Amino acid sequence: MFNKLIAAMLPYMPKKFVWLFSKSYVSGETIDDAMKVSADLNGKNIKVTLDVLGEFITDLNEAAANKKEYLELIDITEKTGIDGNFSLKPTSFGLLLDREVCYNYIREIVMKAASFKRFIRIDMEDSPCTDMEIELYRRLKAEFPENTGLVLQAYLKRTYNDIENLLDIHSGDAPLNFRLCKGIYVEPEAISFKKYEEINSHYLEDLELMFRKGIYVGIATHDKPLVEGAYKLIEKYKVPKNKYEFQMLYGVTPNLRASIVGEGHTMRVYVPFGKQWFGYCTRRLKENPRMATDIIKAIFYKG
Repeated sequence: MFNKLIAAMLPYMPKKFVWLFSKSYVSGETIDDAMKVSADLNGKNIKVTLDVLGEFITDLNEAAANKKEYLELIDITEKTGIDGNFSLKPTSFGLLLDREVCYNYIREIVMKAASFKRFIRIDMEDSPCTDMEIELYRRLKAEFPENTGLVLQAYLKRTYNDIENLLDIHSGDAPLNFRLCKGIYVEPEAISFKKYEEINSHYLEDLELMFRKGIYVGIATHDKPLVEGAYKLIEKYKVPKNKYEFQMLYGVTPNLRASIVGEGHTMRVYVPFGKQWFGYCTRRLKENPRMATDIIKAIFYKG
């Protein structure tokens, strides 16, 4: 109840107060901020995936502005030599307003990234978007087979079948490329697993299917039991180190992250930035009230 109370109050608190918590998980407001954080991570043998914040827009003018910022981001990332790729949320480009405009904007971004042999990951959002985002991935992969990937969420009951259904566009020359995460959106029990053990079990089941089928997978987790479960599956299927990577959010479980890097596995950190950080952080807190503990730590130990 205490965590939920803080989650409900946070959107009404001063931004400077919220930033005490947020600055540990958001690289900053500008591309320059993101480049500094990315360069620091690269220096620790960690790759990055860059994300401009601002999903669930309400006006297509915002979509055009987001497209422009991504195109600039790709140029600057290339010029600075950052070892990284890019994630984007289709609702940032008007998925819920005009699906064709969204597709065309994202296609332009993927085409730009592909010209530099860089990669775009299509983030998975809440369940009303799932089918649309899978279809978007199919369309883009057909044209840019080596430069597009998709996120899948293990807590959705449909995910195992979604993996199987996407195998028709899987090939040795251009394998499917997924980020597998637990999922953070609050979904109905009818379509999602709720218990910790249940979600973890299905996460590893999905991951095993991906390894068996030769799918490239970003193992996105901060949960030590899942990391250990992934290690066992990697050993079981003798998965080469160039066929998977571990992924984590910026600012989360740095000790576990360091241990994975120390074991010689590829690590990629998700680096979000942008002027919409306030909305991003308050939404994430509503979706996961347990993060309120981090706010209390930020206030008393960092503030």
